[in-house]
Amino acid sequence: MQFKYSLSIDFVEPSAGDPVFFPSVSLITTASLLLDMAGKLMHAVQYSSYGGGAAGLKHVEVPVPSAMRDEVLLKLEATSLNPVDWKMQKGMLRPLLPRRFPYIPAFRMRNLETGIPLSFRFHGYSVSSNGLWVLYLVWFKQCTDVAGEVVEVGPGVTNFKTGDKVVAILSHLSGGGLAEFAVAKKSLSVARPPEVSAAEGAGLPVAGLTAHQALTQSAGVKLDGSGNQKNILITAASGGVGHYAVQLAKLGNTHVTATCGARNIEFVKSLGADEVLDYKTPEGAALKSPSGKKYDSVIHCAAGVPWSTFEPNLSENGKVIDITPGPSAIMTFAFKKLTFSKKQLVPLLLIPNGENLNYLVNLVKEGKLKTVIDSKHPLSRAEDAWAKSIDGHATGKIIVEP
Repeated sequence: MQFKYSLSIDFVEPSAGDPVFFPSVSLITTASLLLDMAGKLMHAVQYSSYGGGAAGLKHVEVPVPSAMRDEVLLKLEATSLNPVDWKMQKGMLRPLLPRRFPYIPAFRMRNLETGIPLSFRFHGYSVSSNGLWVLYLVWFKQCTDVAGEVVEVGPGVTNFKTGDKVVAILSHLSGGGLAEFAVAKKSLSVARPPEVSAAEGAGLPVAGLTAHQALTQSAGVKLDGSGNQKNILITAASGGVGHYAVQLAKLGNTHVTATCGARNIEFVKSLGADEVLDYKTPEGAALKSPSGKKYDSVIHCAAGVPWSTFEPNLSENGKVIDITPGPSAIMTFAFKKLTFSKKQLVPLLLIPNGENLNYLVNLVKEGKLKTVIDSKHPLSRAEDAWAKSIDGHATGKIIVEP
């Protein structure tokens, strides 16, 4: 949706620091005001402060965003939750991704004559305009894994057209998946074939890419099976990342030992795991392979396991790839580097990659990879999905459908 205004913007210059966009913006609505409502308000879910859990979510009506250069606007069909979503709400990632509260809309503007986009927020950007601009309202929302239908393409987009079905990963800074519409970059959107449902596709971006990058980039596994066989341990193997990691590891000709709760042992075996440990048993807590194998790599998808538990189970050059590294893991990583230890702890930082995402979607199409869906929830009950994710015992992916 586009709002066309003639704008007059007032700034105040404080005694120190950058110019600040003063809250009392003068928005001149004169006879020359043009209002073009190509769309209407949409239902979205937001929160306005750290903490609060599922009870802190708010159902709101906000303007439908518009696709800018190299972007597509999607009518969402499915969104999947990831632990990072509620961890951001809880403030656990505040040092990396700080938030300002209450959330204030960001404005994205484009000059009607030049088409050049201009972005700014309240809090410290000075912008002046004497002409006619297109005003875009972008609200900070959560959730980045989506599947939907393209309803608008921005300038520079040639690989998609209206009506195309896609899977996309949205920006963590703006999120937006818990809504009826969302804007995605063309580079992080991939075609979704008919063989892949919206829910299956929406489960892939963060969890699937994390598993893919942990195995291929950190563990050195070749998913075409051409490499030497490796022994891999995957913790929390029934969860979002874990259940993808087991399947991908088996494509790479690895021996997989996995941990999970007792109720999911048979499920994890069905994914292809060679050995499965109940993490609550002494053997499972010790992470020892039942066949006595030493692990070349550990894809660590859980929390609260000390390095001292991993180390005796690693091969000579074994490594632990931690997908949710905390302060202790970072310190261990630094210490092992400084002491030139052959055994390493490697914190994993996910790098969104459209090519990798397309590869995963095609694996699902070919029946070589499956998204296991724990539960589906309507957008009107997004707080139920949020609470289930916080609980931490989902098997596979939690899906929200508008």
